Amino acid sequence: MSVGKEFTKGLYAENPVFKQALGLCPTLAVSNSVRNAVGMGLAMTFVLVLSNIIVSLIRRFVPRKIRIPIYIVVIATFVTIVDLVMAGFAPDLHKALGIFVPLIVVNCIILGRAEAFAGRNSVFRSLLDGLGMGFGFSLALFVLAFIREILGDGRLYGFPLLGPGFEPMLIMILPPGAFLTIGLLMGLMNWLDKRRCS
Repeated sequence: MSVGKEFTKGLYAENPVFKQALGLCPTLAVSNSVRNAVGMGLAMTFVLVLSNIIVSLIRRFVPRKIRIPIYIVVIATFVTIVDLVMAGFAPDLHKALGIFVPLIVVNCIILGRAEAFAGRNSVFRSLLDGLGMGFGFSLALFVLAFIREILGDGRLYGFPLLGPGFEPMLIMILPPGAFLTIGLLMGLMNWLDKRRCS
C-alpha cells in the first residue's frame, strides 16, 4: 500500500467508527458537543500515534505470548500522560470527558491497531497508520457532535446558529440521539459505497 493510502485509509475506507464500528462507547458518550469531541479526538490521536510508534519499535523484542500485556502497558503510559496534562491544562474538558479518558487504555481501536498493524510494520508506516486512524476517529466524532449539537441545542461552541425561533430537539443531545445519528451516518456511507460500486 502506498504511503498516501496508508494515511488516508482511516479517513474513509477503514474509518474506525463508521466502517469498522470500533470505539463506539466513547464516540456515543462524548459526541454531544463539538468541544468534547475535539478533546477526545486529540487525546485518542496522541495515544494512537505514540503507542503505534513504540509497539513498532519493540515488536522484534517482545515474546508473542506476552505481547498484549506489554502493548497495554505502553498504551496506559500515554493515556496517563494525556489524563494528567488534560487535568492540569484543561480541567473543564477533563471533567466533561470523565471516565472516558482513562478508558482509552482499553479502547479497541488502539489495541487493535497495535496488534494488527504496528506489531507487524515499520515505524514510519505505523506512524502514518496511527495518524490516519486518529484523524478518522476525530473526524467521525466531529461530524457526530456537529450534527447533535446544532440540532439538540441550536448552537455551536455556545454561538447560536439557527436563530431565535429554532426549537432544539432535546433527543439529539441525549443517548438516543447519538444512536440515531450514528446509525443514519453509517447507513448513508454504506449507500454511497453501493452506489459507487454499481
